[in-house]
This record gives sequence, structure tokens and C-alpha cells, in this order.
Amino acid sequence: MNYVCIKFELTESTAHIRLNRPDKLNSFTVQMHEELADALNRVEAQGVRVLVLSGEGRGFCAGQDLSERQMNSGEIDLGHTVDTYYAPLVRRLRAMPWPVVVGVNGVAAGAGANLALAGDIVIATESASFIQPFCRLGLLPDTGGTYFLPRLVGEARAKGLALLGEKLTATQAAQWGLIWECVADDAFEARLNSLCEHFATAPTKGLAASKHAIQVSLDHTLDQQLDLERDTMRQLGQSADYAEGVDAFMNKRQPQFKGK
Repeated sequence: MNYVCIKFELTESTAHIRLNRPDKLNSFTVQMHEELADALNRVEAQGVRVLVLSGEGRGFCAGQDLSERQMNSGEIDLGHTVDTYYAPLVRRLRAMPWPVVVGVNGVAAGAGANLALAGDIVIATESASFIQPFCRLGLLPDTGGTYFLPRLVGEARAKGLALLGEKLTATQAAQWGLIWECVADDAFEARLNSLCEHFATAPTKGLAASKHAIQVSLDHTLDQQLDLERDTMRQLGQSADYAEGVDAFMNKRQPQFKGK
């Protein structure tokens, strides 16, 4: 597939997807969804050690391109749109067996904001912002918004964001724990690259296990989580990366992890 709405770079260890409709603040269209799905197919088929998602231009993603819906005749089934495009995208990102790093370089609104929150490590520029504008349209936050928001910032703040639709600055987002880090605009690309380089040489199998265990923890009892930790540690203890990590520690050298 030839990509128009995204830019895609794939190496042996890294995949980088850039949303590429800068004149529309990278808002979603059916074509963008289809290109994203195709790119993720390629990532999953090859296997990498880190996936990076960012946006071109002055914004990360402004959510759904509403002008595309206006061009379609007849009734619009928003549930079909969610079920066909947004929900599968979130599920794929959350299930990926490697870290997903999201770089928010500007506005992240609606589905774009919640897509960012589906990542494992989210960094944003100081000039970036997060907005849940669904209430202005008589809708509710989709793309996992009603799931991620209360888990990340608590019920009170989640309701405030969803019911008021006010802009949250990246600085506030970091202070609230909505994202991992807010960085100066001129340091953003370097920070994103450093995270990419870090995860490209990290013990990927162990990181994937940590990612999964944390994601399911809020739906588990303590006993269930302790059992999960036991079973997963048993598996990871047989991995090549664990053996390499121990050997490197004992011999006072830098480990050379292979992600296996």
C-alpha cells in the first residue's frame, strides 16, 4: 500500500508511524485508518522492539475529520465507526508485545487525545494540549477515553475533562499523571529519539510482560496479581535476556539484550 495519510519507517528494531495530514491537524479519515491498519500489519508481521507514534506539523491529532462525515449521505452510525476503526486500533496498540511510545507535538483532541493515552510512554511538548471536546457535540469520549481517563487521573478529573471539554496543557497533564513527561519544544525530537534508542536495546520480552501485568492489574484481586507475577517470573527466568542480564551484572559490563 502507498501511504498518503501517514509516514512509515520500519527497521529491524524500530517502527515509526507519523500521522501525516498536517493541514488538517492530522485528523482521522477512513483512508488514514486503513493506512494505519496496514502499517500495523507490517509491524506485527516482522516484529520490532519499539513502536513510535507521532504527528507531522503543528499537531498530533485533532480526532475525527468531521468534514468527511458531512460528505457522506444518509444516516451516520457512530457505533459502526468506533467498532470498525477506533476500537480495533486501541486494542492493537495495547496488545503489542513491545513498548509503544507516543510523541505529542501539539494539540491532541478527541479521538486523537485518547489514541495518545493508549500508548505506554507518552511525552508531549510544552506547547501541546489535550482536549476532550465530545461534550460539545453531545457525545462521550471514545477511543478508550472513558477507560483511560479515570484510571490515569481519577474520577473527579476524568469527569471534569469529559463534561467541560476544557483544554489541559501538557504541563498540567504531566503533573496530573495523564502522561509520562512534558519536555521543551526544542528538546522534543531528541527526547523521542532517545526513548526509541533505549527501547531498541532493552529486554523486550520482560518489558512486554510488565506492560501486560500493569494493564490487567486493576481488574485483578491481589491474589490473582500475585499468581500472575509468579507465573510470569517463572517464564522470564528462562529467557535469554535474563541470563544475559545476570551475566552482565556479575561481570560488571553493559548487557547486550536481544529481546528474547
